[in-house]
Amino acid sequence: MTESTAPTDPRSPSGPSSGSTASAKEKMQASLARRYAAEKRFQAYGIGAIILALAMLVTLFVTIIGSGYTAFVQYTVRLDVTLYPQDIDPQGTRDPEVLARADYQGAINDAMYSLFPDASGRSARRDVRALVSPGANFVIRDMVLDDPTLVGQRISVYVPLATEFDQILKGNIDPAVTMRTIREASTGIPWSLPPGERLISENQGRYLQQLVRQGEVEGSFNRWFFTNGDSRQPELAGIWGAAVGSFFTLLVTLALSFPIGVAAAVYLEEFAPKNRWTDVIEVNINNLAAVPSIVFGLLGLAVFLQFFGMPRSAPVVGGLVLTLMTLPTIIIASRAALKSVPPSIREAALGVGASKLQTIFHHVLPLAMPGMLTGTIIGMAQALGETAPLLMIGMVAFVVDIPATPMDPSTVLPVQIFLWSDSPERGFTERTSAAIMCLLGFLILMNAAAVLLRKRFERKW
Repeated sequence: MTESTAPTDPRSPSGPSSGSTASAKEKMQASLARRYAAEKRFQAYGIGAIILALAMLVTLFVTIIGSGYTAFVQYTVRLDVTLYPQDIDPQGTRDPEVLARADYQGAINDAMYSLFPDASGRSARRDVRALVSPGANFVIRDMVLDDPTLVGQRISVYVPLATEFDQILKGNIDPAVTMRTIREASTGIPWSLPPGERLISENQGRYLQQLVRQGEVEGSFNRWFFTNGDSRQPELAGIWGAAVGSFFTLLVTLALSFPIGVAAAVYLEEFAPKNRWTDVIEVNINNLAAVPSIVFGLLGLAVFLQFFGMPRSAPVVGGLVLTLMTLPTIIIASRAALKSVPPSIREAALGVGASKLQTIFHHVLPLAMPGMLTGTIIGMAQALGETAPLLMIGMVAFVVDIPATPMDPSTVLPVQIFLWSDSPERGFTERTSAAIMCLLGFLILMNAAAVLLRKRFERKW
């Protein structure tokens, strides 16, 4: 007789499904482990990307600051200059035009010769004159124009050293001498290069060493960098002319782009019918925001300069070009700010009897204005850093005078940086980095203002 086998309880641990249950659990745990590992890898990639970006940013700032911080210091030499009336103002009229044309270089040369009485001969005197910046006469000229009573007096004045000696004392260049040799050596300078390859002559090195030992040379805050316009001499070149040109350019840009951009955004968002034409306009506005900036420069060259005959290299033309470039950004930001206002605000205003125009200007615009101003500030910051469109309209010209009106020839900070970066002198290299630091400072302030403005007036709904 055959024995019967009892059926196995599927709930029993030794049942046939226990193996499949354990296998499914293991698979689930393995899947979870893989997903957790993938999540950790993704977090690691994100942290690595942030660290890499910060490292690049730190490298950028360290490079710029390391190359440009010396531009804020200028080495000068103290001279006792006698302003003889027969040389400065023979007629005694104190006419500003006569004082501006006077021979101040001769007075500077006499003061330099008195410091080195042993420098005899044409070559030695030429080496003495080369110690001082060729533009030092403008420093004394400005002093006399500000105070004509100085004529006939003996004055003590600090004038800038020539760029070669200024850079040697700063330790930026070392063709045959070092800063330590100049400052501390009491004997002759150990020249390591042949005379034809030296930046300065042996006599000039000895004269500079003598001035340093006598305490006639000192390094002080470089006020000329912030008060002068451009110059062929690095030690006298400054950013004030470019800063004023940037101010006038941005003033024209703001005066045109903000009202036009806000008006266009209000019309498109609140009044324009939704049809094919408005769709085409919206698409073109979005596309214009991505157009390369140099295209706007070509447009300004063809329209404002060639067709309308406006002055070349003027801030008013630069402002018009940058207005065209920033309008799409301001319109898009303004429309987004208008969309962020809840519809209940409009419905409530209309419900109490306000017209649509009153609803827009009395209720919607005040609530959307923080977002509009934020977009405008960001657009202006973008305009401040633009170079390509302004190069096309001639703002790359060498301009020494400080512009007084938006119609005067001028340049802007980015273009000034471009001009200096193309100069081989080490003095212009440090001024390029210093101007970049100033420009970055302005951009950071403008972006910080946009953030603070948004935080201050933003409404949460």
